[in-house]
Amino acid sequence: MNLVILTPGQTVYEGKVVAVNTPGTAGKIEILENHAPIVASLGEGTISVTTDSKDTLSFETTGGFMEVLYNNISILLEAVK
Repeated sequence: MNLVILTPGQTVYEGKVVAVNTPGTAGKIEILENHAPIVASLGEGTISVTTDSKDTLSFETTGGFMEVLYNNISILLEAVK
């Protein structure tokens, strides 16, 4: 899957991933390959990303939005702590 994480001022992350866990405003959301299309609001918390090389990255956020469509994940954040 392709992931891009953006804030108003920068590209925080862009690359291939195998899993993304986000703090949705209605609960945690896990995105794996071939996930159904979704648009969701994100709350405050930690976004956890597992890369293709099995590294785990974490990003603290104050909230934002996520779109998943055809194995492309776009996350737009207010800010990254």
